[in-house]
Amino acid sequence: MPRPRSLTARHLATAALTVIDRDGLAGLSMRAVATELGIATMSLYRYVPDREALERQVVDLVLDGVDTAPPAGQPWQRQLAGLLERVRTAVAAHPGAVPLTVTHRHTSEAVRQWSETVLGVLAAAGFTPRRRALALRALLAYLTGALQNEHLAPLAGEATTALAELPPDAYPLLSGTASEAARVPAAEEFRAGLDLLLSGLSAAPR
Repeated sequence: MPRPRSLTARHLATAALTVIDRDGLAGLSMRAVATELGIATMSLYRYVPDREALERQVVDLVLDGVDTAPPAGQPWQRQLAGLLERVRTAVAAHPGAVPLTVTHRHTSEAVRQWSETVLGVLAAAGFTPRRRALALRALLAYLTGALQNEHLAPLAGEATTALAELPPDAYPLLSGTASEAARVPAAEEFRAGLDLLLSGLSAAPR
């Protein structure tokens, strides 16, 4: 009899991410991952208790390569911008996993480590514990919202086109703004919104 395969958390997460990249998040199931690994579905439960735990492993894998060291020699605003940009770059390779980064942002070890670094930058900039909490929440809200917008509802998508085609006599500003928005690259949208948030944090009491 051949010895049973010994699988690591990385093996499981890689298989799950392969399923998501190929079939979308709707295609993710314990059965699909087991098939990808070449094992029986019940055998998968020897390594992971349920889909939720598997999803957390996927988030950790997606963010595994994110450098959590703050960019050196830059103002705190640019350090924070760099940290958020790194997450955006990592997630861009696996857009199907975007909803999981939102669902498991509080339980993923990778997100915890990233958040610890962000809090360190804020603390060094003089933010009090209360202001750090508010700033981190704002940054996480922006990051997760921007990722969902970029990959699930892009400016260049059908919704923007529909708004641009509204009658200009009834919606002059909405239709005109949508026409311009459709030409904004995703990277510009992300950085412009982030700059607005960082400007607000710079002006707010610390």
